[in-house]
Amino acid sequence: MAAITYKNASCIYEGSDKLAVDNLNLDIADGEFVVLVGPSGSGKSTALRMLAGLEDIDEGAIEIGGKDMTGVPSKDRDIAMVFQNYALYPNKTVAENMGFALKLRGVSAEERRKKVENAAKILDLTEHLDRKPAKLSGGQRQRVAMGRAIVREPQVFCMDEPLSNLDAKLRVQTRTQIAALQRRLGTTTVYVTHDQVEAMTMGDRVAVLRFGKLQQFAAPNELYDRPANAFVAGFIGSPAMNLVTLPIAPGGVKIGESTLELDREQLSKLTDAGLSEVTFGIRPEQLELTDSGGVEVVVDLVEDLGSEAFVYTHAGDVELVARCNPRTAPKLADTARLRRHPEGAIHLFHPQTGERLN
Repeated sequence: MAAITYKNASCIYEGSDKLAVDNLNLDIADGEFVVLVGPSGSGKSTALRMLAGLEDIDEGAIEIGGKDMTGVPSKDRDIAMVFQNYALYPNKTVAENMGFALKLRGVSAEERRKKVENAAKILDLTEHLDRKPAKLSGGQRQRVAMGRAIVREPQVFCMDEPLSNLDAKLRVQTRTQIAALQRRLGTTTVYVTHDQVEAMTMGDRVAVLRFGKLQQFAAPNELYDRPANAFVAGFIGSPAMNLVTLPIAPGGVKIGESTLELDREQLSKLTDAGLSEVTFGIRPEQLELTDSGGVEVVVDLVEDLGSEAFVYTHAGDVELVARCNPRTAPKLADTARLRRHPEGAIHLFHPQTGERLN
């Protein structure tokens, strides 16, 4: 096990004029589970491949256990990769797949068998050791790929969207298993995903990337409660945070024909910034239906999920989503009123830079 440090690490692909990873700085503690998350093209997989030695570090450095990995081949980094594609040998049994890397290292058959059996016990694969991959489900194949990494007992696990090929129910089950397994083994893990729900539920800390640049690196609760900018605010959370650019009115911000009040400190921030409009953010779960006051809206869609419902509305050209009780949800085309929940947080961002103001 080892700590990992990205020091102004950059990577640019041949023929491109833009950095795939741009001056990335991360300090990952020994035994920590860190998730790299972002939309397609954000540089998260490139950052992982730089750590694994599969992409060159064009500027800066990456350290594992305090040792600079610049120029060090992948095979000498003591890293185990788990890919989106299981990449199992179809002609080998589960046991042979899991122990193949040890066989190449010259590990004795007895020691290989012991390590494979231990990993199989952890992953609930003991009864499948003599099967070929074709006889396994998708989740079982992914566990075999995990087992192949575990038996190597590496310093670092690198996981590149390992759940993307699984169906929704199996993804939930397997991500729980991976997170529990990492806590049990205590191996430093860097996990890449585009799914913010995976990121929030699995990681000790989450690094949000966009266009190769780090937007925020923090614990899941901090990303949710205090996003550093409008991009993080809109990316983290499901459904996404309501983010709308609104004119500033006396005492608050104008939504349609109504004014949503802000407190004195928030108004002071807007005055100090010298703005006439602001990007206003509030999460759907922090808006509620009310009989009076608030903002008048028209209902466009109601998503009934059984335990909760999400109401999609508009007020003029402003669109808002709110969570409500499905038993009392309004109907399509109804007129309703929305207000901020008494404990709901309001987020204010600069309309041009997207940086947080409050």
